[in-house]
Amino acid sequence: MLAMSVWLWAGCSISYSFTGAGSLDYSKYKTVSIADFPIKSDYVYAPLGTTFNQELKDIFIRQTRLTMANANADLEIEGEITGYNQYNEAVAADGYASSTKLTVTVNVRFTDNINHNNDFERQFSAFRTYDSRELLTAVQDELIAQMVKEITDQIFMATVANW
Repeated sequence: MLAMSVWLWAGCSISYSFTGAGSLDYSKYKTVSIADFPIKSDYVYAPLGTTFNQELKDIFIRQTRLTMANANADLEIEGEITGYNQYNEAVAADGYASSTKLTVTVNVRFTDNINHNNDFERQFSAFRTYDSRELLTAVQDELIAQMVKEITDQIFMATVANW
């Protein structure tokens, strides 16, 4: 009985990953292709595209052992930035907006060429609220950095983390 317990204990292993990519089977998945996401929203802020595209590629480089490929990858990610909008969110007693919501929305098409059951097309978004007394130009770079980080984390979790 003791030998059986030792054998069972030795045969079990628990794998933890702080990056979330622990469920990715590197014996099957070797490459990822991430296309640049063009901005297709009504309002265009050019640095958004560059920031988003670089952060999305960086998260896969930092948190997986996948090699970047230009085509024919095991995993393919493509899409477009479909929304960059601001809305008055709250109105002060004087009738003017007191806070404004800035939202970024991204459409993602994910193809898993090893297991097409994992394929999807989905929207990801994030928003931040800022004081309406501030100009968008004064806060947008910081807010974009925060929202891009949030959205790329969402995409990463949906594509390779498989919680």
